[in-house]
Amino acid sequence: MNRHQANRRCWLFLSLVALTLTGCDDKAAPAQAVKPALTVTAVRPQLLDWPQMLASGGNVTAWQEAVIGPEISNYQITEVRANVGDAVRKGDVLARIASDAVDSELAETRASVAEAEATLAEARANQERARQLRDKGFYSAQQGIQSQTAAETALARLNAAKARLASAELKRSKAAVVAPDDGIISARSATVGSLTQPGQELFRLIRGGRLEWRAEVTAADVSRLKPGQPARLESPTGAAVSGSIRAVAPTVDPQTRIGLVYVDLPPDAAKVVSAGMFARGEFDLGPRPALTLPQTAVQLREGFAYVFRLEPAADGLARVVQTKVGVGRRHGERIEITDGLDGTAEVVAGGGGFLGDNDSVRVVASEPQK
Repeated sequence: MNRHQANRRCWLFLSLVALTLTGCDDKAAPAQAVKPALTVTAVRPQLLDWPQMLASGGNVTAWQEAVIGPEISNYQITEVRANVGDAVRKGDVLARIASDAVDSELAETRASVAEAEATLAEARANQERARQLRDKGFYSAQQGIQSQTAAETALARLNAAKARLASAELKRSKAAVVAPDDGIISARSATVGSLTQPGQELFRLIRGGRLEWRAEVTAADVSRLKPGQPARLESPTGAAVSGSIRAVAPTVDPQTRIGLVYVDLPPDAAKVVSAGMFARGEFDLGPRPALTLPQTAVQLREGFAYVFRLEPAADGLARVVQTKVGVGRRHGERIEITDGLDGTAEVVAGGGGFLGDNDSVRVVASEPQK
């Protein structure tokens, strides 16, 4: 075979190949089936009655704090029996004051009473003798009046001496500083050897050991709170304390627009919180309907909340539409949807982090409502 024949055969082969490829191009390519991006479970929003809570913060303080001081001045403190944190009962002795001078004054007053009683007895005896002599004509009417006046004067002096005695006994009783009520000692400044002064503070007492939480609430929320509503606060250590509203302040600070709400705490609250401590808490405003979804159905992207709403598509699949929603309260594993979705919509129950807008998915079942 010469070169010419070989070239001719090669040209014919190439022409045949080109015709074959051209024929393939003229035929329509078969359509490829759409593959789902994910197999998902659908869920619908559920309307539930959820507790409505109002968050707040404020200081824990004593319900009432009594300032205990000496009732007699310029006497030395000889003994201190109570310290900070001690639980005391009404009438318990907290401190004692030197009573030597008071005892001396009391003894002197008692002697004065005895003297006045003797003087009165003598005056009454003279009055009786004068009456008898006057009846016999030996005493004049004027002398009778004088004896009667002397007896009345002696009686008045006796009464004055008894009043001084009562005052001295009362003063003697004040040599012991006692608790005016049950409670817990919150402060102590009394020291042995110091002199008592008028108006001096020796102890501070939390009456009844009762604490209260003074929550600060904005003016817009004050009207939503009423006495008796439950409250719950959390200590810095994480321990929770329950209480109830005792009173709502009738005024709001005109500068800060903040009102105070007084919450009574149980007697054992002192084990968890202390007076002067700042604590955060919340008020239970009662149930309110909430349109809810499982938290797994809500995705956070770029600072916003989204769900993937399901819409029917071809071949038994569904198309997801990324929908922006507003969220509110959280309770357990569910979250409240406040905007962007109605109760009839179906959304992807989970796995939204692997989906994008307009992806096709296969829905295998609907999640049962709980």
